[in-house]
Amino acid sequence: MNVHSKYMSRCIQLAQQGAGFVAPNPMVGAVLVYEEKIIGEGYHQQYGGPHAEVNCIESVKEEDKNLIPNSTLYVSLEPCAHFGKTPPCSDLIIRNKIHKVIIGCRDPFKEVDGKGIEKLRSAGVEVELGVLENECRELNKRFFIFHTEHRPYIILKWAQTADDKIASATNERLLISNEYTNRLVHKWRSEEASIIVGTNTALLDDPELTNRYWSPPSPVRLVVDMDLSLPRSLKLFDQKNKTIVFNAVKQDELENLLYYHVTTDVSLVHQLLNALYQLKISSVLVEGGAKLLQSFIDEELWDEIRVIKNEELIINNGLQTPLFNSANPVSQIKIESDTVSTYYH
Repeated sequence: MNVHSKYMSRCIQLAQQGAGFVAPNPMVGAVLVYEEKIIGEGYHQQYGGPHAEVNCIESVKEEDKNLIPNSTLYVSLEPCAHFGKTPPCSDLIIRNKIHKVIIGCRDPFKEVDGKGIEKLRSAGVEVELGVLENECRELNKRFFIFHTEHRPYIILKWAQTADDKIASATNERLLISNEYTNRLVHKWRSEEASIIVGTNTALLDDPELTNRYWSPPSPVRLVVDMDLSLPRSLKLFDQKNKTIVFNAVKQDELENLLYYHVTTDVSLVHQLLNALYQLKISSVLVEGGAKLLQSFIDEELWDEIRVIKNEELIINNGLQTPLFNSANPVSQIKIESDTVSTYYH
């Protein structure tokens, strides 16, 4: 690993600490290096809060501040050049007279997209672009999809038995995955901006859709309830966390509860994704049921599929798993009786 890659790897490592806290902003890490010694580090910690570059420069000890102009700044994503919730980071870099900036990848957001690089170069800053570019893009795949395809990043997830069933034939709640895999699922939830279930899943399972077995924050809860038939006694409607109800009856907003009107004559999946884009929700974890999952697959609107298979549980009669065309999974892990497989579209 060369020197640039080493420090960019550290940027990525720092950036990952912002997972679940900065969306719809990207996760970004920054490292300031003077003569192969790190004198400052930072990452974007909270949506609306200071960016990685600000936290990095502010972390420099008082006795090292005179080294800043002769240091190299590594940052995993192009520094911003516009006033958003915070001032432009490119101005901060120029103001601190940092002479060289190494950038992982360009920012696809239209307010940045090359403007930060251009501003730095115009001010005489030496800029190098594309160090660990693929890794930096992978870090912010949700952000990239959101700004290039104008929709959230879509992850489909389900648990299935050894004989490929996701529910019992009797509508009785079936616990498929084990307690350790459940913790992993709650970690997944903490990394996404929203989580959605269909009407039947909400009614039969009465899920909370929180990540109570992991650290906060929990995602925005989404449920499809076209005719508003679900009872308000369900956990989804406890108003402890924000819930959006997609329905064909009304548009209304209460505390932590939004009724979002959709129509029945247009693809529901497309309406959902458009609504989430308008609401600046940059990712969605689709947890069921089978009909909702299959509708995303049929429309070919998914980025990842994560399947938990209990290799020991056989129920014979039950609801068949969703069907999708896939190559071999890109990753597989074994957690006691469960095998967790991940597929990329």
